[in-house]
Amino acid sequence: SGNYNSGGGVMEVSAYDSGSKRLFTVNGNSGNIEIINLTDPSNPVLISTIDMSPYGVAANSVSVKNGILAAAIEAAVKQNDGNVVFFTASTGAHLKTVAVGALPDMLVFSPDGNFVVVANEGEPDDTYTNDPEGSISVIDISTGVLNATETKINFNNYDGLENLLRADGIRIFGPGATTSKDLEPEYVTISEDSKTAWVVCQENNTMVIVDLISKTILDLKPLGYKNHNSVGNGFDASDRNPTNPSTVINITNWPVRGLYMPDGIAHMRYDNQTYILTANEGDSREYTGFNEELRIGSGSYPLDATSFPNAATLKLTANLGRLKTTKSLGNIDGDTDFDAIYSFGARSFSIWDSSMVRIYDSGDDIEQYIATNFPTNFNANHNTDNIMSSRSDDKGPEPESVITATLGDSTYAFVGLERISAVIVYNVTNPFKPKMVDYLTTRNFLEIPVSTVGTGVGTGGDLGPEGLLFIEKENSPIDKALLIVSYEVSGTIVIYELTEPTYPVTTDLFAETNTGIEPMKLYPNPVNGAVLNFSKMTSAFILNANGIQVAKVENATFVNVENLEKGLYFLKTDEGNVLKFIKE
Repeated sequence: SGNYNSGGGVMEVSAYDSGSKRLFTVNGNSGNIEIINLTDPSNPVLISTIDMSPYGVAANSVSVKNGILAAAIEAAVKQNDGNVVFFTASTGAHLKTVAVGALPDMLVFSPDGNFVVVANEGEPDDTYTNDPEGSISVIDISTGVLNATETKINFNNYDGLENLLRADGIRIFGPGATTSKDLEPEYVTISEDSKTAWVVCQENNTMVIVDLISKTILDLKPLGYKNHNSVGNGFDASDRNPTNPSTVINITNWPVRGLYMPDGIAHMRYDNQTYILTANEGDSREYTGFNEELRIGSGSYPLDATSFPNAATLKLTANLGRLKTTKSLGNIDGDTDFDAIYSFGARSFSIWDSSMVRIYDSGDDIEQYIATNFPTNFNANHNTDNIMSSRSDDKGPEPESVITATLGDSTYAFVGLERISAVIVYNVTNPFKPKMVDYLTTRNFLEIPVSTVGTGVGTGGDLGPEGLLFIEKENSPIDKALLIVSYEVSGTIVIYELTEPTYPVTTDLFAETNTGIEPMKLYPNPVNGAVLNFSKMTSAFILNANGIQVAKVENATFVNVENLEKGLYFLKTDEGNVLKFIKE
């Protein structure tokens, strides 16, 4: 792009029009949209730029369908309503401007092309005195773009229910916030039948499920947390182990609950069911008027002596002392100390069923892979240095974006790792048994990243993957599937040619993995008494057949089910297991 910004936000999101073979990319440095000729992907050529100033201050997202380009544009005062602007993809000609909510952050066309769904984030200003409502816009273009109509879905019906929602696990925590102002929609994925949208509110750790036919909210689903004290869920927590800079990688279990807080989300189909994939980045509210971040080692973060008898050891700089956590959760008994530790993100990607019951999490796979293959630069930052563990205290490799793609008979998940500047690839053909298969990076650790804002080509290779785009073989300009990665720090775009695997999908993908971990069992099952026993100690949620949480256990070997009605239930453990049982 000719721009480089250590703060990110240069090349962010891309969309492709197969008819004109054009790539449209948001350039956050200028706020405009770059149009690139992709006829020869090995030699992309800039055609022109679409100026966004007539429609607002900057584009945040783009999407293309049926020859139509849609762009989400924020207002000059981002707390004011923004716009979605439609253009003809082949010419860049303006077609229609539709007003939407405050700070439209992401948009996408429905698969049938009848709707554009927009996540209006509604962020507050820096003083937190102007906090607009978050909302979801559904733009109906079924009778043509020129006849587009917008329906704004807000959260007003949930105002007054804040305490109930908090008790359910939904984070509503801004100063004096109502539900409608606190929820901040950020990213959207839509089912193949174009009837349902899943919209993540990252800071709230919540998924909103939307019926696109009735244009109403079906449910708000809290995403819970990851138990970093369980086997396979460890992480490296310090950027100063044993000194500054770090020289030791210590991926281990800690008494920490990682809030999933996804940024990018995607979906896939398996066995005639829809599954949702999330990149569990984590994000905090850090404003002049309100800042939830606090390091565990701070004197302002006292640990409860009963919950943490080894508090002094945990607070050491080489252990948890440097870890950034939220002070908005964890004081369970309302006194002056913290009974539980909650950190931002889960350093993983997860797969959930359509009701947001988690069926898989990648655990500590990502950090373990990087530690093995890039130990000298493990958890390095993407904009200032290549120093080991410099991001270990703050979300690690930071999984930011995820897309799914079909190649041959296999389905893959591509997960963008913002800080380490890579894309990790999993075979998710069976979403219950994903397998890591590849790791893509064009970062150059032999160079130190340029740490200033500037023009020209920076050093360090391609840094800060923000947006991922898959182009199917049948729509590609070269009859090969392509992966487009937009990098927000280096201001570059990388185009990968994807070759269909020559090996068949094997039954190994569907087999139980021998991890050496004792499998979880429930007994008696069916249960007709008061107690359901576990074969080992666990923490878990119990959900009914509709995916609604009905009970919770912490570090227990049984649960009392006497008050549960007869029927089918699911036990969802912190280790990622989902087990069925029947109450008779």
